[in-house]
Amino acid sequence: MHEGGFFYQAFVYMSAAVVSVPLAKKLGLGSVLGYLIAGIVIGPYVIGLIGEEGQDVMHFAEFGVVMMLFLVGLELQPSLLWKLRAPILGLGGMQVTITAGIIMAIALLATPLAWQTALAIGLTLALSSTAIVLQTLNEKGQMKSEGGQNAFSVLLFQDIAVIPILAIFPLLAITDGAASGHHDHALWIDHFPIAIKTAIVLGVVAAIIFCGKYLIGPAFRLIAQTRLRELFTAAALLLIIGIALLMTQVGLSPALGTFLAGVVLAQSEYRHELETDIEPFKGLLLGLFFIAVGASIDFSLIAANPGLIALLVAGLILIKFVVLAIVGRVFGMGMDSNFLFTFSLAQGGEFAFVLFSFALQNGVITADVANPLIAAVAISMALTPLLMIINEKLIQPRFGTKEKDSRKQDDIDEQQPLIIAGFGRFGSTIGRFMQANNVQATYLDIDPNNVDLLRKMGLKVFYGDASRHDLLEAAGAHEAQLLIVAVDDSEKCHEIVETAKKHFPNLPVLTRTIGWNDSYEMMEMGVEGFYREYLDSALRMGADALGKMGFRSYQVQRSLKLFRRRDEQMVRELAELRHEQSALIRGSKQRIQDMERLMQDDLNRMVKDKDMGWDATSIKADFGTLLKPIIDKEHREE
Repeated sequence: MHEGGFFYQAFVYMSAAVVSVPLAKKLGLGSVLGYLIAGIVIGPYVIGLIGEEGQDVMHFAEFGVVMMLFLVGLELQPSLLWKLRAPILGLGGMQVTITAGIIMAIALLATPLAWQTALAIGLTLALSSTAIVLQTLNEKGQMKSEGGQNAFSVLLFQDIAVIPILAIFPLLAITDGAASGHHDHALWIDHFPIAIKTAIVLGVVAAIIFCGKYLIGPAFRLIAQTRLRELFTAAALLLIIGIALLMTQVGLSPALGTFLAGVVLAQSEYRHELETDIEPFKGLLLGLFFIAVGASIDFSLIAANPGLIALLVAGLILIKFVVLAIVGRVFGMGMDSNFLFTFSLAQGGEFAFVLFSFALQNGVITADVANPLIAAVAISMALTPLLMIINEKLIQPRFGTKEKDSRKQDDIDEQQPLIIAGFGRFGSTIGRFMQANNVQATYLDIDPNNVDLLRKMGLKVFYGDASRHDLLEAAGAHEAQLLIVAVDDSEKCHEIVETAKKHFPNLPVLTRTIGWNDSYEMMEMGVEGFYREYLDSALRMGADALGKMGFRSYQVQRSLKLFRRRDEQMVRELAELRHEQSALIRGSKQRIQDMERLMQDDLNRMVKDKDMGWDATSIKADFGTLLKPIIDKEHREE
């Protein structure tokens, strides 16, 4: 259509993204809505910079969804996925079943459609947009919230549900002649009987799990030894493309296959490298996908039937909103989480384009019925970011999180013996204490606003993600004496520690932890210097409370030291039971009782002996600590 061909199309798409996305983010609309608006503007129904070839771009851009689910899988440990089995099957199954049933019933009552067509419409419209929802939740920092996790569980169930939906559509055919278009190309397993087909499909899934667990790791290890970054990137892309191709050829969802591979590789030593290498490709392809969705909205059809399209869009969003709200309440979600859950999923999904096309090919639905529904799905997807902004700004103004500005990491022009990652409330206290003792440090922080503020106050803080080994290397991790991890995000703490342990094994690490579970994980990673962030302040407050209630100072200090010593011992003892829930509960209960008995015995002994002084054991231990370097030196001289 255009003389420039491929380069013209690439120029138009990139220009639209570069112009629209920053404007949308500046207005607080988010990048997804920016991409959608860009697609609408450059599409064939507005200014026409791209034509019908936009549909071909859609097929290419859908690979971004495949990459996104691979990265989502990398973030999920198999144990976490197992914990999510209840919301995946419960929330997801109930939402799809109820939504499909309601839409089918409305279609049968309000139109003369056959039940087969009504069922196909109900199943298709019951699905939501994995790409838009996950991108928006990640962008707003809400993916790890209860509502975000439940939304992800439903989306995962929907992606899995696409497989049986595709399988039953040919059985719903009500017209002849369309079925010949069943596949754009023949599958490898088409000529096999159904029993053998099933065995092949299960075998492919098992092969992906086996290779991910036992073969891919050694293969990436050999590739990593070449020290060619581009070769590792090529291997990562080859892995995803190969799995997607294999799943497509056996009739399964490529997104599901790559998600499964990601989950299997979640415990791989190369997880962070895979994420780093694939993330840029995923971002570009997802942006292209959103632009293609915007360009696919048929405004001529909307102009010809504005009332019908508006009714379809409003009806779809309303039905899904009500169903999701009820399902969320049934599963005990709080109001804030339930609002996020319902607002994020109340739209059609990208699989609707695939399913409606498949239904047309198999004679389940006619074009005059499918076209308005496709337009309604595209509009509902475009409205999703707006719905989530309404929820964030109007419905629960104190619930949303602020988006972080993207910014290139700083160039580090100094190397100090100490590196402190995270210079917020926790890390800045450590930093000021070290500076007061004339110990210089290199400070790293990922919050650009915090970095700018601290620099205005005269502190030299560098912006960057300390979980990247190149940033730690630039900060002098090879020569540093100590790394202190003080960030307030436990997952980011784990990433930084994992990177440091892998790339700088001789660098000692002290890290902040949230509670016992965090401490257990740090112990498994080989970190001995972990500090629960609330332990010292909680004990200090408890000690002050005892003092105000009449306890003598020596008695309070003795109890505090005894409690702390025993509590730290408990954490290390219970670490061996962390994977056995019942044993962990029994062990915790027993040790709490032992702690209370020990504290009471110590108190009774003090009362009996009428000990009016300080704890001699503690004084001896303190003097021993002070004298140890002198004693060691004398031993060495001898």
